[in-house]
Amino acid sequence: MDIQLIPLQQFQNFLLCLSRVAALVAAIPVFNSRQVPPQLKVGLAFATAMILFPLMARYTPKTSFTLVDFGLLMVNEALIGLMLGLIAQLIFTAVSFGGTIIGYQMGFAAANIFDPQTTQQLSLMSQFQNVLAILIFLALDIHHIFFRAIVESYILLPPGHLDFSGDAVPMLMHLGSNMFLLGIKFSAPVLALLLISNMVLGILARVFPQLNVFMLSFPMNIGIALLVIGLTLNMTLLILRREFDTIGTSFFQLLQLLR
Repeated sequence: MDIQLIPLQQFQNFLLCLSRVAALVAAIPVFNSRQVPPQLKVGLAFATAMILFPLMARYTPKTSFTLVDFGLLMVNEALIGLMLGLIAQLIFTAVSFGGTIIGYQMGFAAANIFDPQTTQQLSLMSQFQNVLAILIFLALDIHHIFFRAIVESYILLPPGHLDFSGDAVPMLMHLGSNMFLLGIKFSAPVLALLLISNMVLGILARVFPQLNVFMLSFPMNIGIALLVIGLTLNMTLLILRREFDTIGTSFFQLLQLLR
């Protein structure tokens, strides 16, 4: 009995689809955490590629490649997936950066904990802000945008088309610089109130020299910071929702610039 083997060209096209899907799945926030088992990531990437491959087959190249050309093409596909994931990851980096600023200003500079997602030591407030951003990310179903972006990416940017000579790199640099601005937006209300609090304590220290301002500043700054964070949670939600809503537009712009 003859065994019908998979044609080489079809197998190559499937590997190209798998490389882009696997890179994107590995770069999706929350899914890229070390807490997620590697077997789950591989299974999700393989299952997604199996589902999308019949739809994406008409956008894949129709010619066979040499081993070197095929390897370079797979690297290009992986870069596309990683760049799409980087756009969303910058938002979480900004949230963590803003939480770090708040933690240092309110007196939690030495209070660091181990973050299992990044395997790094993060401040308490940075971890709190990060967990809040993850919950909002999942509640708004933003992770579904990544799987829709895979289909759109093959329509806008088929395999074999990747051009870094345009404005794609400047766009990523702009998003990276915007990360610091976004981090300041998250921490601005707390920083403003803590600045006023320190000014008041400085005045009290001049008026009442016997007052131990250093010991008084710790509970006062912590209480003010926690109160402001609680009062501005709605604003934080609106900022995060606005940033998450722009992820799809940023995907489309990046793919257009890479053509």
